[in-house]
Amino acid sequence: MKGDASIPLLPCVELAPTLEFYGLLGFEVTYQQRAPNPYAATRRGGAQLHFFGLKGLDPLKAFSTCLIIVDEVEELHARFLAALRQAYGRTPVRGLPRMTRMRKGQTRFTVVDPSGNSVMFIRRDEPSGYGDDADAPTTLLGKALKTARRLRDFKGDDAAAAKVLDAALKKDGAGTTLERARALAARAELARALGDTSGALERDRNLSALPLSAAEREALRLELEAIQP
Repeated sequence: MKGDASIPLLPCVELAPTLEFYGLLGFEVTYQQRAPNPYAATRRGGAQLHFFGLKGLDPLKAFSTCLIIVDEVEELHARFLAALRQAYGRTPVRGLPRMTRMRKGQTRFTVVDPSGNSVMFIRRDEPSGYGDDADAPTTLLGKALKTARRLRDFKGDDAAAAKVLDAALKKDGAGTTLERARALAARAELARALGDTSGALERDRNLSALPLSAAEREALRLELEAIQP
C-alpha cells in the first residue's frame, strides 16, 4: 500500500516570477494552467510545492510557510546562494525574494519567495528543540540567546539579534560563565556578518578572557568554529 503524501499549496501574486524563482533553486514545473484559475505544480527530488494565483495578495503581509526536510543544509544553502547571486547580482538577504544567512553548525535556513511565502529547509537529523535547552531558559543571558537565535535563523534579522545580546551582556550576573561565552561567540559571529570587524575582535578578546574549563570549551566547539574569520 502506498504511503500518504502531503503537498503544500502556496498563494502567489503571479505564476511566472514564482516559477522562475523556484527554477533557480532546482524546482521543475510538472504542471501548469492559466485558466480557469492560475495553478502550477513543481518538484525538486521528493519535495513538491504547488502554487495558486491569489488576487490582492500583499507579499509584505504574507505568512504562508512550509517545511522541507533534507539530508543536508550547508551545501544546499551554498548552491541556492550561488544561483540567486548569479540571477540577482547580489546576496538576497533583505526584501523579496530573500534567504536567511548560513553559519557553521546551523541545521536549517529559510527561503522567502517573491510572494512572501517562507519555505524552511531543515536537516533531517536536526536535534530536537533546534539547539534550545529542553527546559525554558531562566537566566537573562539564556533568554537572550534563545531570542537572538530565532531572530537570526528564522527571521534573518542579524541587527535585532545583536541588540538583544548586547543588552543582556551589559548586565552583571545575567547568567553562567558558559552562557556568557555562548553569547559572546554568537555576538562575534553576528558582528562579522554585519561587517563590524572591530566589534568582532572585541568580542573575541572578551571570550578568550573568560575562565572556561576544557569541558566547557568542548561544549562551545561549534560556536567557536563559527566565529573563526
